Amino acid sequence: MTTKSAAAAARATVYGYPRQGRNRELKKAVEGYWKGRVTADALRATAAELRRTNWLRLADAGIDEVPTGDFSYYDHVLDTTAMVGAIPERHRSAVTRDALDGYFAMARGTQEVAPLEMTKWFDTNYHYLVPELGPDTAFTADSAKQVGELKEALALGLTARPVLVGPVTYLLLAKPAPGVPADFDPLTLLDRLLPVYAEVLADLRAAGAEWVQLDEPALVQDRTPAELNAAERAYRDLGGLADRPKLLVASYFDRLGDALPMLAKAPVDGLALDFTGAAAANLDTLASVGGLPGKRLVTGVVNGRNVWVNDLAASLSTLGTLLGLADRVDVSASCSLLHVPLDTAAERDIEPQILRWLAFAEQKTAEVVTLARGLARGTDAIAADLAANRADLASRAHSPITRDPAVRARASAVTETDARRSQPYAERAAAQRAHLRLPLLPTTTVGSFPQTGQLRAARADLRAGRIDTAGYEERIRAEIQEVISFQEKTGIDVLVHGEPERNDMVQYFAEQLTGYLATRHGWVQSYGTRYVRPPILAGDISRPEPMTVRWTTYAQSLTSRPVKGMLTGPVTMLAWSFVRDDQPLADTARQVALALRDEVNDLEAAGTSVIQVDEPALRETLPLRGADRAGYLDWATEAFRLTTSGVRPQTQIHTHMCYAEFGDIVQAIDDLDADVISLEAARSHMQAARELAAHGYPREAGPGVYDIHSPRVPSTDEAAELLRTGLRAIPAERLWVNPDCGLKTRAWPETRASLEHLVAAARTVRDELSRS
Repeated sequence: MTTKSAAAAARATVYGYPRQGRNRELKKAVEGYWKGRVTADALRATAAELRRTNWLRLADAGIDEVPTGDFSYYDHVLDTTAMVGAIPERHRSAVTRDALDGYFAMARGTQEVAPLEMTKWFDTNYHYLVPELGPDTAFTADSAKQVGELKEALALGLTARPVLVGPVTYLLLAKPAPGVPADFDPLTLLDRLLPVYAEVLADLRAAGAEWVQLDEPALVQDRTPAELNAAERAYRDLGGLADRPKLLVASYFDRLGDALPMLAKAPVDGLALDFTGAAAANLDTLASVGGLPGKRLVTGVVNGRNVWVNDLAASLSTLGTLLGLADRVDVSASCSLLHVPLDTAAERDIEPQILRWLAFAEQKTAEVVTLARGLARGTDAIAADLAANRADLASRAHSPITRDPAVRARASAVTETDARRSQPYAERAAAQRAHLRLPLLPTTTVGSFPQTGQLRAARADLRAGRIDTAGYEERIRAEIQEVISFQEKTGIDVLVHGEPERNDMVQYFAEQLTGYLATRHGWVQSYGTRYVRPPILAGDISRPEPMTVRWTTYAQSLTSRPVKGMLTGPVTMLAWSFVRDDQPLADTARQVALALRDEVNDLEAAGTSVIQVDEPALRETLPLRGADRAGYLDWATEAFRLTTSGVRPQTQIHTHMCYAEFGDIVQAIDDLDADVISLEAARSHMQAARELAAHGYPREAGPGVYDIHSPRVPSTDEAAELLRTGLRAIPAERLWVNPDCGLKTRAWPETRASLEHLVAAARTVRDELSRS
């Protein structure tokens, strides 16, 4: 049973909701706008309808307070940049001419100006646009978006809470603008930024906001005393404002640690805390500081990042413990539901027995509402829900789908020798140079080529039965022929087959491995209009038969130049899936690594001399707290080596990473023992090359010279200048020339031009080196 005060306090809320719509209406509208097929007014109307639909869906489900301001055309951090007027100088004229076009120019760039840098949002697969700041940055408030969306929700008769990126996290996520010294600390701008936040808060209060949520997830990372002092000053100042709504400071993704006592004492009106996974430690810390007397506590007890049903009884126990620690206890998911698909009801191909184990955004919302009702009214009020939940949990725990004794026995038999190449790198490198005979500054691409409308139509036709397998495979063969022919004519040295048969770099493999489930409608935003369908890892992993050998060997049959075999690495297979939560990640990684090891060995046996195992998620999955990192990196790097160490010395192993802070894991990159690594570097002006050099990285590397996440075509001179910058960090005999990432999302015209310029740049710099 619960107390009367608990009944009065317990309400249900969430921090954010998927933006795309049931049929990815936002993606279609935004891309239609970019192509001139959708007007600005039509785009805005679509966005408004999506917001309205989301809010009403949440309210109908029983959410007492809906979030506003979490909706975005592209990225909520970019929205914050617009809100505080921190527009980079190179984008100011575009924003002045047309705010919407200028917004997208910051996100995607134009042929004339580069976009903002993009990187991962903490340890998720969501990407944000990195603010560019400097000592001359002048902030100005523009609360129109936040106020407008609040008014939309209030007009529907809803209780609404605007959600903003907090000022401390915004500055901690920022980087020095181009031309600003690298040691400039954006946090020094805090006193300049706080008055702008004060103005936005006053505008929201005037528009009818009772509460405003300020998200400070950066405070769950290790922070210096100076950074914690800055956060304390920020919330002392904002909390002391006379004209403000009530302030709810939110954190998520991990435990707050030393930041929690500081926030508990701050003159704010409530905290929203994560109590799932490692963040469960927040409970003990909160208790140790005496709780939040007189304040509101929003409890994130439903995991907003996985897809498994909540253990309702365990969550109720946590909530009961928290009841005495705050004046009012509300129930929420642990973070925005942006990170999960929308609704399991759309999945028709997953067995009903398994579907009952899953919870997407709609189901998680229902769990939040059920827990709030149970907290307020007692367990008798949700007895049927608790019984059904216990049955769902038991069904999963005892299902034979989750365990394969043969897989577990093989994983247990792995030795340290299995994860080591037979020869050291220096000897391998000599063997590879003799075997491959590549020129100085060899050119290659990262793997995928444009996925054309014809390819997507062919896949849809195959699923619908309009063409048979033979007709589909003929389309794939024709695409591979075109990709190989183009690369040969352009002069690329190490080719790829272009991956026309692959729907996604993780899903393609997941559909061929045991233990994985693929969804039909489980879309999750990665960045902008890029949505992915992360597969679900439900059981033990094995590879029944080869997955890539057929198309790779076909491509190799069309050319005398080496064609890379292309695989997704074990850590990325986990990071870009919804992983099982019933065993350690290290155990799951080893299973995936052994399955991929079989594929690597089969590729080599089929004559593939260069094999790339992509690990773009290695940095992304790095724990947010330093104390947790060594253990993770040990098993993560072992999993990569286990995948790749069964090949001969002359077989060249590549890996690839993109859009991450590589400096944080440069020792781990070294520990992978790959022969060649390609890295995103174009937007960051070769920062990755400098970080490798500072570490003394001894192997070959290709820092990207073509930003593929922008539609702009880099000129030959631009690519050559980036190459020259790279050469100042990496010797010519170890430097490769490649794009930042795969070309799947680009169109053929810009791809052709960009790769032609890339090859021309390599030739230009080769000539310069030969004359020097």
